[in-house]
Amino acid sequence: MFAAVIPAKNEEKSILAVLTTVLRLPVSYIILVLNGCTDRTLELARSIPDNRIHILYFSDPLGIDIPRAVGALYARNLGANGALFLDGDMSGDIYPNLMSLLATIHSGIDVALTNCYPYITHRQKLANLVLKFRAKLNRELDLFKTLGLATPTHGPHALSLHALRLLPLEAIAIPPLTLYWAKESGLNIKVATSIPHETLHSPRKHRQHARLIAETIIGDCLMGLALVQNKPLTRTLGKHELMGYHLERRFDLLQNWDQSLRSHDMFYEQHVIIPGSFTPILGHSDSIDLSRSK
Repeated sequence: MFAAVIPAKNEEKSILAVLTTVLRLPVSYIILVLNGCTDRTLELARSIPDNRIHILYFSDPLGIDIPRAVGALYARNLGANGALFLDGDMSGDIYPNLMSLLATIHSGIDVALTNCYPYITHRQKLANLVLKFRAKLNRELDLFKTLGLATPTHGPHALSLHALRLLPLEAIAIPPLTLYWAKESGLNIKVATSIPHETLHSPRKHRQHARLIAETIIGDCLMGLALVQNKPLTRTLGKHELMGYHLERRFDLLQNWDQSLRSHDMFYEQHVIIPGSFTPILGHSDSIDLSRSK
C-alpha cells in the first residue's frame, strides 16, 4: 500500500492532468493536500470518482512545504508502506519517472530523489546561487558524489515507510533537513531519476516569487549546514537573514494535525473528505465552508 501525496494551492489549470498521471500508478492512496485554494481545484478534484483519492482541505494556506508533512503524516496514519511526493502543478509527462521513484523505494532505498538539473550548462545568477548552497550542504553531508545537486526541495521524490517513521516533522516540512536527518538516521539515499526542470511543466512565476523561493531554499540549506556543523540553527548569511517564505510555514497547524491524527478529533474531521462519498466527514453540503483553524 503506497501513497502519493500531492500538495496543491490554486492549481485548477493543472490538477486534472496531474491526477490523470498519478491515477495510472500502482498506489493505494492519492492524498491531495489543498491549502488556501480559492479557485476550482477542490471542485475538479472531487469530480473524479476514484476511491483512492483522499482530499485534505485546509482553508488557511499552510505555507510552503508544510503540505508535504501534512500528507506524510496522513499516509503514515493510513498504514502506507511509503509515500511519493509531487506538486499539483507538475503536469508534464513524468509517469516513467514516478514509476522509477516507486521502484527505487521498493528495491530497499529509503529516500529516492529526482535530479532536475541534469543537462543545464547556463543558468541565471539567482539559480546558480541556490545551487551553490544545495551543493555545499550535500558536500558537508558527504553525499555530493552520490546525489550531486539533487534534493527533496525540487522535483518528485519518495520516502520509504522506514523514512516516514524516522524523519522528524520539521525534516519533511523543511526539505533540506530531510537529507540531514536521513543521513543521521542511517537511511539509504539515492537519485532514482532525472527530469529537466522544463519537463515538469511547472508554470513560471514572477521575479519577486523567484527571489523569495531562492531565499527560502538558501535559508533552509543554512539550517541544514548548522545541524551538520553542530551549531545553533540559523538562516543568516553575512548581515542578511534569509527568511523568504519561511515565516509563512504554519508549523502550528502541522502540530494540530499531528495531534488530531492520533485521536481523530474535530480538527481531523473538519479537514478530511472521505473517499467515495465526496462529502466531508461532518456531512456538509457541496457548498462547504470548512472552518478556518487557528
